[in-house]
Amino acid sequence: MKDKDSINIKDLSPQEIQDFVRDNNLQPFRARQISKWLYKKGVTNFDEMSDLSKEFRDFLEFSFSLEPSLQLVEEQVSEDGTKKYLFKLSDGNQIESVLIPDKKRNTLCISSQVGCALGCTFCMTGTLGKLRNLRPSEIIDQYILVNKYNENSITNVVFMGMGEPLDNLDNLVKVINILTDPHYLALSPKRITVSTSGLVPQIKKLGEQVSVNLAVSLNAPTDELRDEIMPINKRYPIKALLEASVKFPVPNRKYLMFEYVLLKDKNDSDSDAHTLAKLLRGIKCKINIIPFNEAYPLPYKSPTWDRVLKFQEILMSYRINVRIRKSRGSDILGACGQLAATYPSIKVTETQTQI
Repeated sequence: MKDKDSINIKDLSPQEIQDFVRDNNLQPFRARQISKWLYKKGVTNFDEMSDLSKEFRDFLEFSFSLEPSLQLVEEQVSEDGTKKYLFKLSDGNQIESVLIPDKKRNTLCISSQVGCALGCTFCMTGTLGKLRNLRPSEIIDQYILVNKYNENSITNVVFMGMGEPLDNLDNLVKVINILTDPHYLALSPKRITVSTSGLVPQIKKLGEQVSVNLAVSLNAPTDELRDEIMPINKRYPIKALLEASVKFPVPNRKYLMFEYVLLKDKNDSDSDAHTLAKLLRGIKCKINIIPFNEAYPLPYKSPTWDRVLKFQEILMSYRINVRIRKSRGSDILGACGQLAATYPSIKVTETQTQI
């Protein structure tokens, strides 16, 4: 009989699995065996762990569940090769993940929440409000499932999907430890980026617990404008955000990243560019300019390409490292700010439904 209070074993961090093994007077190598079967072999039930004794497998079955946390509802493929995945959770909620292929890398954009509480006015996810945090198993299974469907080709992970990652900090840290532990998924921390809209206390906590790249969603050069388009700024204004960001311990030879979504006639003027450049003067950083990806019912428009280039030119005149991030997957609403997972569920084949 299964313990009625059992949790999904993938909700445990590497340290928690080691603690479970120790607390039950098991040999330490048992933790490595468990991790191999879960994350190297990708088993979906404990009986598949063939080098474990029947008694130990039964004990794991009693102590934990290994139920699939995600069900694939639909895969959409953009004209540019970007793939968007709609997943259904066990409670009926839905989330989206996006795989962005490139010449030298395949980047998976992962969701951390169902909806988002921060209400940025240029983001579709923010129109949903926050329904709940994703559990570690629901976050890591996005990686495992999409990697499986793409011949284990994922090279980079960005937490830039649905939700504010730092609003789900404990579960985020667990997932990062699973991704980077050499006995688990062994992804280099330099290949993981966490994006935040500006939860200042959590930025410090994240840097104390894990080593990853940080991308700060700035999007305005003044508090007045940022208050309007990003309500979180009223709690943590730009000065506090920059102070926390510059203290974040980015991996060696990496830069702090700032993301700036260009909204036509809102934050894209020459004056905005000059103010932004002066604001970030002296900070070792890169700026990603992101032309707004239009999506109904968001009220903004994308600037002209000439305006985007002019904005970049002004920033570069201050010797700031800046690049324009090309929109990927906008034709399937898979680009930055377009994820909402609100369209109807679509039945898929048996072989696609579970990990």
